[in-house]
Amino acid sequence: MGDMLWAPPADVRERSRIGAYLRWLREHRGLDFADYDALWRWSTTDLDGFWRSIWDHFEVIAHTPPTATLAERGMPGARWFPGATLNYAENVLRMPGRAADDPVVISHGQTRPPVTLTADELREQVRRVSAGLRRLGVTAGDRVAAYAPNIAETYVLLLATASLGATFSSCAPEFGTRSVTDRWQQIEPTVLVAVDGYRYGDKPVDRRAEVAAIRAALPSLRHTVSIGYLDPTGTAPEGALSWDELAAPTDEPLTFTPVPFDHPLYVLYSSGTTGLPKPIVHGHGGILLEHLKMLALHHDLGPADRFFWFTTTGWMMWNFLVSGPAVGAAIVLFDGNPGHPDLGGLWQLAAGTGTTYFGTSAPYLLACRKAGLVPRDIADLSALRGVGSTGAPLPAEGFRWVYETVGDDLQLQSLSGGTDVCTGFVGGVPLLPVYAGEIACRALGAKVEARSADGTPVIGELGELVITEPMPSMPVGFWNDPDGARYREAYFDVYPGVWRHGDWITINERGGCVITGRSDATLNRGGVRLGTAEFYSVVEGLDEVLDSVVVHLEDDEGGAGELLLFVVLAEGLELDDPMRTKICRELRTALSPRHVPDEIHQVRAVPRTLSAKKLEVPVKKILTGTPVDQAAAKGALANPESLTAFAALAQSRTLA
Repeated sequence: MGDMLWAPPADVRERSRIGAYLRWLREHRGLDFADYDALWRWSTTDLDGFWRSIWDHFEVIAHTPPTATLAERGMPGARWFPGATLNYAENVLRMPGRAADDPVVISHGQTRPPVTLTADELREQVRRVSAGLRRLGVTAGDRVAAYAPNIAETYVLLLATASLGATFSSCAPEFGTRSVTDRWQQIEPTVLVAVDGYRYGDKPVDRRAEVAAIRAALPSLRHTVSIGYLDPTGTAPEGALSWDELAAPTDEPLTFTPVPFDHPLYVLYSSGTTGLPKPIVHGHGGILLEHLKMLALHHDLGPADRFFWFTTTGWMMWNFLVSGPAVGAAIVLFDGNPGHPDLGGLWQLAAGTGTTYFGTSAPYLLACRKAGLVPRDIADLSALRGVGSTGAPLPAEGFRWVYETVGDDLQLQSLSGGTDVCTGFVGGVPLLPVYAGEIACRALGAKVEARSADGTPVIGELGELVITEPMPSMPVGFWNDPDGARYREAYFDVYPGVWRHGDWITINERGGCVITGRSDATLNRGGVRLGTAEFYSVVEGLDEVLDSVVVHLEDDEGGAGELLLFVVLAEGLELDDPMRTKICRELRTALSPRHVPDEIHQVRAVPRTLSAKKLEVPVKKILTGTPVDQAAAKGALANPESLTAFAALAQSRTLA
């Protein structure tokens, strides 16, 4: 595939955390592995041995020990570490290798001056907020919801919630009311913590009306807490507490409720491509073990590190980032517009905070490349030794740009995974070289395979990404899915007993991976991902719109691409500028400014399958030049004639 751009140093096993782990395996388990491939094969066959070694090597704090490692191996329904009780927050707040006055949370943004918390200050904040939640009646199993950005308070709230055995869920405040209530009406939170607004670049965004609408739509709420983020001098809305009141001084000690390994830690959400966003429940133990493994052994993070990932609280990369202190790493949080005042801002943030690992999205790296940015010319990146990229496949030119303009001796790790497992199951590792355009490996403990159409594993050719052995961070289940039917349907309906992820992947002879994209149709613009179903619920909520289909045409050079919306209007109506304006206004209000389409076109019908599913992927293919008869199997369509309008538009766009 691509050129080799980086090779591990000769003494990598002496210098890296995975090297220390290999020495530990030799000393404590009598196991010796010649290379990464041998280690990976062991980790995905001896599941008991591997995952117990992670538990023991990282000295997980447990209140009662497990009676086994893996009681049930089948999927779905694998049972990990039965009998164990522990608490995620207790393990994170141990912060191994960190002194009391070491900075561990470094929070920057465009709304207020930077905030830094030392190890002691973080524990103190969690202690107070935990006591505050207890005063509000929060106990194990209750849900606490945060409509808040990537700031220190949101992190403190997560840890305080987890310390009580309650369950956390966050939505980024750029999400509109409908996106939020579609998620939280499913889990019925009792406490809502919300900001009054935020700044995006130099633009203030007031969210008080949205917070009021969310409160009104959640009858389960008993308490609301307001963070005066946009206006620190403002008063909390009527009937709400202020953050300062929640975090008031108290003598109550910080305690941790011991919970079972699979006790719900937080609920993340699928993007809502098919119906309501799926509420994915993650457990204390599974998330802890997975993140210890990835952050230490794959990303090589420890007490010498400052770990940054550009993310919002609506993306699982936030949950991944904030586990950093569990391996001793300080975390760098950022809230705001990554392109303000220009794309160099995040690189300058990295320089100013001494970031050693800089994580971001592939579209951001490609946008920097397109803008002709040379980060090392505008920022001192001498502390940087790792760059992470996820959210979309990073092409070879993106890899080369990083090595030419950021640094030639750092390790670039492209990774892919998902909200479903709250991690990357393919990524990088210090033991392996970096090749342009290629994800270096399958992660330890992740039995990832490519499957051909007939279900057989393939090497060197495109296949459906599947996981054939259980991982501890696979969901505990979906919220309010008592018989597990929604969960099984989501991952196990195609290959019984095998997790089908919904991505296309090629795995080469040396174990490197290339992901070619989703096999579904999630929208991804500006780092905010929302499914098409949420889009349709807004557009088709308008009386004038009978049906709609939306597609995102990606820009190969890393730009925002084009979002095209097609609408079927009620009898006798024509699409005019006032109608376009109305549709755009509804989308901006309910979802986010990034979901306002670049073009809206009127069509007579939306192509649908015989089972009435919309065909976004064939529409996208036609608009990017694929002939109609190759883009969709007409026999599977209820209305094959509907495709001709898209073919005509594709032709006119080509001519234009």
